[in-house]
Amino acid sequence: MKQSPTKATLMAAMMAFTAGEAIAADFRKNPFTLAYAGALTANEPGKVNIHPVQYTLNGLDIAANVYTPAGYDPARRYPAIMVAHPNGGVKEQVAGLYAQRLAEQGYITIAADAAYQGASGGEPRNVDKPANRIEDIHGMADFITRYAGVDAERLGLLGICGGGGYSLAAAETDKRFKSIATVSMFNSGRVRRNGYNDTQFATVQARMKQASLARAQEAAGGEVLYSGDANLTDEQIAALPFDLYRQGYEYYWKTHAHPNSTFKYTTSSLVELMRFDATDQIELIDQPLLMIAGSKADSLYMTEDAFAKATGTRNKEMFKIEGATHIDTYWVPEYVDAAMNRLTSFYATTLTQEALAQ
Repeated sequence: MKQSPTKATLMAAMMAFTAGEAIAADFRKNPFTLAYAGALTANEPGKVNIHPVQYTLNGLDIAANVYTPAGYDPARRYPAIMVAHPNGGVKEQVAGLYAQRLAEQGYITIAADAAYQGASGGEPRNVDKPANRIEDIHGMADFITRYAGVDAERLGLLGICGGGGYSLAAAETDKRFKSIATVSMFNSGRVRRNGYNDTQFATVQARMKQASLARAQEAAGGEVLYSGDANLTDEQIAALPFDLYRQGYEYYWKTHAHPNSTFKYTTSSLVELMRFDATDQIELIDQPLLMIAGSKADSLYMTEDAFAKATGTRNKEMFKIEGATHIDTYWVPEYVDAAMNRLTSFYATTLTQEALAQ
């Protein structure tokens, strides 16, 4: 795949790091290019293994990683969990971390790059439309139910950040998912429309006009315009008004950077993003629901709003990780452990054959 200017810039920036600048999880040192601490470095018999796979969804090649549990036997029947990555993220980052940790608990898991993003196909690059992201989640289920050893009656779903919002939307109507969890859920449509923490109401009409003009330019064969891409200095990052953005730049551009990961998305995507809301018809979710967020996350308001509106399920829980910010839940060991402890209990009680028989 041809390297985009953003990828080239990121690679150059990463190569320029001095020896004194710590990289927490360097994808270049991992044979699977995984960018998280404790990532698999080899497949060993009898242990959790990783399997890069590719499948076709609506004519596009989708790149994914399947994790199989220790002692995996394709003749057995295992519950499976789909893991949807954050906006701008790829399967090798936090989605892979949680997929691996869940595989350690005995699940077959899958983390896939969204269509038009990461190592998956689709042009122009980095289209970020809600319909595509939701379809990606349905597509993971389509694929994994045909994977050897998967019990199609015991599918779970985990969405992280933007993938959390899209997971809620997917689960509204896809009842193959028997239980749904989110970590640091991000309502992409609400933020693109209203601004983060609803701070940009005054400019919504102007921004929608810009998106409309960008779509018209694309349709006429003109240059594809992008939003969200910025190569900021450390000083500019420190001056950003929200923890999510400050720590997000640190995570995505430094400590857990990956060349397939980028903040940018086509400006024309906003035509669809700005009319989307992850809580629209959320009452259709009648499956067990667990929503996890950091108590200090400035994105917490999105989880709280969605949780309150999820009135269709009798089995729901919001779990706050004390002291954690949004990005902390991506990689800080104590907070990932806290999230995993709750996820382990949740899936163990909702994806058992006994629970589903009730």
